[in-house]
Amino acid sequence: MNRRDAGYGAAVVLVTAAAVLLAVLGWGDGGKDPSPAAEDRTASAPADGERPPESPDPDGIPPGPKEPESELKPVTGSFTEREKEYLSGRVPEGNDPAAVLQIGQESCDRIAYLARHDRDMAVSSLILGEITGARDAVTQLCPKQKPLLADAGRGFADGNLRVAAEPEPGKAVAPGSYRAPGPGEDCSWQVFGAGGKELDSGSWSKGAEPRITVPRKAREVSSTGCHAWLNEGDNG
Repeated sequence: MNRRDAGYGAAVVLVTAAAVLLAVLGWGDGGKDPSPAAEDRTASAPADGERPPESPDPDGIPPGPKEPESELKPVTGSFTEREKEYLSGRVPEGNDPAAVLQIGQESCDRIAYLARHDRDMAVSSLILGEITGARDAVTQLCPKQKPLLADAGRGFADGNLRVAAEPEPGKAVAPGSYRAPGPGEDCSWQVFGAGGKELDSGSWSKGAEPRITVPRKAREVSSTGCHAWLNEGDNG
């Protein structure tokens, strides 16, 4: 188990209650990691002619009709303006908005827990989408975590991404210097220029964390097994 996996396992303790709520609301399987990545790892192929069930989008909003804003009221007390903004368009019809709010608050707690123990781990988790609905939770419920969200927006996860002036999560990475704080044993990467010319490549075994520089002339970056790359500045 590497450092990222160990920290991730510890953080799951904080969201046990939220996992139960996810099961009640039909957003996930109680007690299991509700992230899209986990669903991909565990879901089996549907039977012939069977349509796979809908899953929540990366912002944690389930499919189906939602409660109108006029009905977003707790049993006792009232919601703050930030809480109302978070709940708007998010509460499944017929469900308790306070339960949905708790899921967002648990996401904030989980981010804060990771940040206290290892900031790199917190940013990596956001890059990898391991905290469903993190963007809205941070923006509307725990804005003090916005620096983590901003750092995650400048990083990228494994895959094949084009190089562009502005980063675009899951699609494009900006020129600059990057490091992978929690690589797997099979971590490797390549940087390509015009015409598919390889500009750089490497792999990681053990020791210092992997680092790459994406120059401005690069056109594509590819990595596997490195998990998340954190931006260290525009030095491309």
